[in-house]
Amino acid sequence: MNNGVGKRWNGGGEEDEDEDEESGGPDGWQITYADERSWESLQEDESGLLRPIDNKILYHAQYRRRIRSLSSQATTARIQKGLIRYLFVIIDFSRAAGETDFRPSRMVVVAKLVEAFIREFFDQNPLSQLGLVSVKDGVAQCLTELGGSPESHVKALMGKLECSGESSLQNALDLVHGYLKQIPSYGHREVLVLYSALSTCDPGDIMETIQKCKKSKIRCSVIGLSAELFICKHLCQETGGSYSVALDEAHLKELILEHAPPPPAIAEFAIANLLKMGFPQRAAESSIAICSCHKEAKVGGGYTCPRCKARVCELPTECRVCGLTLISSPHLARSYHHLFPVVPFDEVPPSFLNDAHNRSPRSCFGCQQSLLNPGNKPGLRVSCPKCKQHFCLDCDIYIHESLHNCPGCESFRHSKSAIASEE
Repeated sequence: MNNGVGKRWNGGGEEDEDEDEESGGPDGWQITYADERSWESLQEDESGLLRPIDNKILYHAQYRRRIRSLSSQATTARIQKGLIRYLFVIIDFSRAAGETDFRPSRMVVVAKLVEAFIREFFDQNPLSQLGLVSVKDGVAQCLTELGGSPESHVKALMGKLECSGESSLQNALDLVHGYLKQIPSYGHREVLVLYSALSTCDPGDIMETIQKCKKSKIRCSVIGLSAELFICKHLCQETGGSYSVALDEAHLKELILEHAPPPPAIAEFAIANLLKMGFPQRAAESSIAICSCHKEAKVGGGYTCPRCKARVCELPTECRVCGLTLISSPHLARSYHHLFPVVPFDEVPPSFLNDAHNRSPRSCFGCQQSLLNPGNKPGLRVSCPKCKQHFCLDCDIYIHESLHNCPGCESFRHSKSAIASEE
């Protein structure tokens, strides 16, 4: 539909919302019960009685499904992952972001989850850089340029929490395309769009913009907060990204955090490159030098580029003077686990635990907490397929998402090396 300003792609449903507002919404007590949705926190047990759902077991089941899907992708083919990522997060702050189907509003929930995503992104991708773009009033604005400081991104995001006007997907893509097309070939260019509106008001042909992003090897992924839109799905299909629509806040958090680990590289773009990197030394606390990042004199801290001796504030980054990629050795080591992840643990079946002939461990090998339920009944546990040690559900998640090493396998490896050294 052409409204004289630009082209609009509409998913339908906005006119119905306006009619609902005119006819009056539900009563206050109905909103309270609909928001709490207390009936969804109950489940029926074997005897037919209603009992509250164990959120810990439910969360662990969702986590295991995600781990299994990732491991199945890794075993079906040899997958190359991009460890140096340049990601722009586009956040829709149009009028639709003020809707209250997510409490207290879509904008507040998205901002909170984006903050968690930023910290998780840099924890999982220490060599990568991230930038933020907001869209409102039909205009795309760059909140932060590509950088490696999570605090600066969070501060810029929380200072711009306002929603108004229409959303323009084309303007946002044009803006990030101008930044990402300058990225070197070894960097993986990505865009994550958090879209609340049911339409996009664009100044031109968005199909040309999509093809331009595809030609520049930019992978675009979209997470919708309202309904599925054709143009968003088409964008993801053309650029090799993923498209999904959030059902609730918990599902939205799961969808956003799925983009924190590095995705498999597109086969035609996965070209091996040798990259020059510098490992700068930290400057003395009493030294005074002009920072190349902020163009001002700073006292103490910072790092000195080994090639041109310029001062930078934080790592990882690129030297503003000579263009050398600057990192620290811990950043490089923390990226290693993506290439060789810990294998998923196997859930121990109840038949094995209830068998009197099998002497199963009574405590978790990781945290040493008891694995028995009240009445000394065996509880849920998992075991490593290599070392056969048993772990609780919390340790299972901690090992795969934070530690990235199995304590049982590591202890066995150390004991084996100690025996070999004695011999």
